Amino acid sequence: MLERIHLAVVQQVEKQGSLTAAAGMLHVTQSALSHSMKKLEQQLGTEIWRREGRNLQLTQAGQYLLAVANRVLPQLDLAEERLLQFAQGERGSLRIGMECHPCYQWLLKIVSPYLSTWPDVDVDVKQKFQFGGIGAIFGYEIDLLVTPDPLFKPGLTFEPVFDYEQVLVVAKGHALANLAYAKPHHLTKEILISYPVDVERLDIYNQFLQPAGITPRRHKSIETTDIMMQMVASGRG
Repeated sequence: MLERIHLAVVQQVEKQGSLTAAAGMLHVTQSALSHSMKKLEQQLGTEIWRREGRNLQLTQAGQYLLAVANRVLPQLDLAEERLLQFAQGERGSLRIGMECHPCYQWLLKIVSPYLSTWPDVDVDVKQKFQFGGIGAIFGYEIDLLVTPDPLFKPGLTFEPVFDYEQVLVVAKGHALANLAYAKPHHLTKEILISYPVDVERLDIYNQFLQPAGITPRRHKSIETTDIMMQMVASGRG
């Protein structure tokens, strides 16, 4: 029945003025074009054109079909363009899950140049999930997850984005303030105050001190404390 080529033929005949010129624009032979349109007229039971000498005049059915062609063909062209952009990764939505709340400002900084490069991609940041961030990935709720708790499972690729040796926040005048990078052994005689989270999410311990073989030891005297971990307001301090 009615296909895109039929709409294109009606539109081009109206623009070019003849079947021959329309066939050239559509890169088909005139005989193939004529055969296709005659077959359509037979199927529809009505004429598209009426011949007046060498000219073709649209019938009422043809005029309606031309109006449809002028409206539908640009939509189809746009749809094909958009689908090609989806296929090439130039358009769509990038859904980012965020479990590392302090990383939110960092994410905004790196997303800004990304959006300048890919203006047709929408970035959606999600911070709440029904079954947690990893579950959201496997449930196709999000495309990637920023998390302090990597879980190594088949089908997931973990890429570190922070190096703890490159982050040092201390008060002015502190002995560590002059260091460009903090190493685990630099903290063996420091008192560390952390935010109240579960122990397994205590990043500075699990991902910084523990891999270096440094564990907190508590004594009655702070002077002999190698490391004292104080979890403020967490009930474990």
